[in-house]
Amino acid sequence: MIQTLAELDRLRGECRQLVTKRALTAAGASVVPIPGVDIAADIGLLATMLPAISKRFELDHEAVDKLPADAAQRVFVLAAGMGNNLIGRMMTRTIAKAILRRVGKRVAVASVAKYVPVLGSAIAASIGFGAMKLAGDAHVEDCYRTARALIEDRLT
Repeated sequence: MIQTLAELDRLRGECRQLVTKRALTAAGASVVPIPGVDIAADIGLLATMLPAISKRFELDHEAVDKLPADAAQRVFVLAAGMGNNLIGRMMTRTIAKAILRRVGKRVAVASVAKYVPVLGSAIAASIGFGAMKLAGDAHVEDCYRTARALIEDRLT
């Protein structure tokens, strides 16, 4: 269990590094000139990355299920207050697709852009990186704020 705010801050940095690595992988998949490869890769990356982040913050489905009922309820209330419906829940490919739809314009532009010689691949990679980084970093910050509130509740 995360005990201190210093430990929580360290964990946030580690998770941001994880997001950057996965975003680079998404950028690489965006360059592949086969239709749909980038979207399939993004769904797979999100379906594994977001639960991994939740697990590191001890806010994954299994960890929240083990909490006392009042603490689990607090997790869900905090997460819902931030508009995050992923914390404490099972991640599915359907949810990953829904997340991609939120950044749908970017994904669509990246899919089309990669067919423009040379420059298009760079644009597609940039957009693929940006979309994955945006989704991942937002989840890291939501998990961080939720875990921080739980630690502060415990300390008071």
